[in-house]
Order: sequence, then C-alpha cells, then structure tokens
Amino acid sequence: MGPIRGILFDKDGVLFDFQKTWGAWTKGVIRDFAGGDAGLAADLADVLDFDARTGLFRPSSFVIAGTAREVADAIASVLPGRDRDSLFTELKLRTARAPQVEAAPLRATLLDLKARGLVLGVATNDTEAAARANIAGANAVEVFDLIAGSDSGFGAKPEPGMLLAFAEAMRLPPDTLVMVGDSTHDMHAGRAAGFTCVAVLTGVANATDLAPHADVVLPDISALGPWLDRK
Repeated sequence: MGPIRGILFDKDGVLFDFQKTWGAWTKGVIRDFAGGDAGLAADLADVLDFDARTGLFRPSSFVIAGTAREVADAIASVLPGRDRDSLFTELKLRTARAPQVEAAPLRATLLDLKARGLVLGVATNDTEAAARANIAGANAVEVFDLIAGSDSGFGAKPEPGMLLAFAEAMRLPPDTLVMVGDSTHDMHAGRAAGFTCVAVLTGVANATDLAPHADVVLPDISALGPWLDRK
C-alpha cells in the first residue's frame, strides 16, 4: 500500500446520517403516496423494509445500499398503474430536496482533509444530480474533485466502476486511495478496486457487520484525520 493520496466517500450514511436523514424523508413519501390509505401505507413500508412505528429502516433493507432506480421500482410495485419512469423522476426531485443531517461537521472535516493535500470524491448509488444538490446544501460541492452517482455512466456499487473512474480521473494508483462507506456494498466495491476500505458507523450496519470487510472501522468521518495521523 502506498501513502494515502485521496479519499472517496459514499454519501448516505457517510457524509450524512442515514437514519436521521432518510427516515423522516421516507415517512413523508409513504404518507404522500398512500394518500390516507392505511393498507397501502403498510405495503409501502413493507416493500422498503421500513419500520413505520420507529421511523427507521431495518438493517435488512435494500434501500440502504440500493440505487435510486431500485427504490423507485420497489415503490412502483405497490402502486398499480403508476408509470415507473415518472415515479423515478419524482423521487429524484424529492431526494434532491431532502434536508440532510450531517454525520459530522462536513465542510470543516473535508477542508481539513484537503489541507493535507488529499483529493476527494463521492461515489453514491443515488443519482448524481441528487448527490450534488444534497452536498450543495452543506456548502461543500467545490471541495470535491469528482462526484459520481449510479447514473453517471460508471455503474453502481458493489461493482467497482465508480471507484476505478475516480482513480483514473485523479491519475492515482488504487492502492493510494481510500473508500469510506457504511455498507458491505461499499467495502466490496473498495476491495474490488484495490482501495483501502474504511467503514463508518453513521449508517445502519454495525461494527460486527462491517469489520470483516474493512481495514478499519471508525465512528464517523471526523475520525479520518486522526486515523491518517496514526498511519
């Protein structure tokens, strides 16, 4: 492994706290799409593996690491007659407007990493437009050297396409780069690309789930600086 020269972040559960951000958003989506129909609301919660009582996603939910298209298709499956493409478009707009809860002081954390001479990127299974909108809300778009989504032309995680695109764009060997994620999808993508894999605990998975697949497990991205200092 060479010296660390760049860090690639997943978005949801890494830059932003997953449950605090998307739990509230999903409750609103279910309420709006169900239109007061309790049975339909229950069906929507079930298909997303979402606990409507607690407002939290279950650890088994595919939404945690799924693509925006997969989420739209799942919702469409319990909305008879709803066009999947129009639903996908509506959900893209909704996700772009969703209020984000930072997992750690985002801009300050990222600027500290940039000050170390690192290149930074985002690789998310959300759409690129939604990712840019969410990150813009934290005043951090310009801090990143690359932002890629599942619709950016590089594929989706756990495939390594976005990670390899980052390495190529930055002209850096994969073994000098880090993938920071909150799911096994992120860790598998990192391994496949030859990155160092760092897991954080601001998603849904716990340390027991992530540790076998990661080089290190940190509480959140604010711990990256101290971790780099110890390397």
